[in-house]
Amino acid sequence: MDMSDINRNAGPGPRSHPAPAADEGSTAERWHTIVAAIGAATAAPLTSALERIHALVSSGRIDRASLRALRDEVERARQAGMVGQQITRFASGRLRQSHERLQLAETLKSVLSHRQRETQARGIVLQPTLKPAEVIVDASLLFSLLNTVLDWALECARSTIEFRIEMRSWPAHARLHCRFSHRLPDEPADSAEPVALDTLSWRLLEQTAWTMGLPLDRQEDGGATLLTIEFPRTASDEIEGVSTFEVDEGFAPSTNSKPLAGSHVLVISSRRELRAQIRDALRNMGLIVDFVGSVDEATEFCRDGLPHAIIVESIQRGEKFAQLREEISNEVPDFVFIEIIEEGNTFEMSGFSGSNVARVGRDVIDSSLPSALMFELSKGL
Repeated sequence: MDMSDINRNAGPGPRSHPAPAADEGSTAERWHTIVAAIGAATAAPLTSALERIHALVSSGRIDRASLRALRDEVERARQAGMVGQQITRFASGRLRQSHERLQLAETLKSVLSHRQRETQARGIVLQPTLKPAEVIVDASLLFSLLNTVLDWALECARSTIEFRIEMRSWPAHARLHCRFSHRLPDEPADSAEPVALDTLSWRLLEQTAWTMGLPLDRQEDGGATLLTIEFPRTASDEIEGVSTFEVDEGFAPSTNSKPLAGSHVLVISSRRELRAQIRDALRNMGLIVDFVGSVDEATEFCRDGLPHAIIVESIQRGEKFAQLREEISNEVPDFVFIEIIEEGNTFEMSGFSGSNVARVGRDVIDSSLPSALMFELSKGL
């Protein structure tokens, strides 16, 4: 894909932040800005990580705090690269959307519940006031949009993030509002440091909204920011313009080669060969995949935030894993767990024989694990 592919398919722009202009100069300038931002967001943490590695080579030792910092720096660089991939993917115009009726409030509640540990670890309080609204959008893109809104707000907010869903009377469009403050409640207005709002997460949020055809508006008022996203295709008893697009009754993963791109998967496996097999099977799904060697490491990994799914090798299933699964399921009832069975060529979806854990035989990881993960994750969209 060359730059012209992106330029021609940038999609409809938001209300206050319009899409790139039609002329090549303006469009190219925008993409140069985005590419530069991706480069900076990748290079800065990697430079710091490289300095830590040099120090490690010189001393032969690294303390726990430096090791954690090294991991965080590498993770930030990887996340910047993933965001860049998603922006390019959405802008390419090759993404086929499957429109369906979705409950906006329920979908947002699911996202906020899933990321409750992360927000609490950052000291952020979520305040949702959500009226029911049924919108007609692509399920996977709505999932990506809402997560990106939260990513962006978490980068900029200092205390509270408010979410509100309301309905416009005419035309009958649903609106999602996200409001947050740049300073702490007891912090003087003139002492707060300026907040950079045009982050990579914001660029991804812009591009996702453009791809979905959703107008968005961003207003800054003193030390607070208000984001409004409007959903023109809001379901009602009679849907105007329904003949102009097809509404699916359910999720259709076949229409999108990477509908879950950007989703986060944690793999619990101590064996290198099994890790490599799982990594190869998931390579082309656009997922963020992390590996840990034990349930104890998985518990520590999940302490500050949950992934979207956990894949566990059967030899790791024991009392500790049962406790971890119960703890996570109490927070997120539809959380995805997939067990890799040591022998066999079967795939059992969750709910089969009363189990809430899906199972994939090791002999069919390459062919069945991507489909199993797609199916299990898409049930929650």
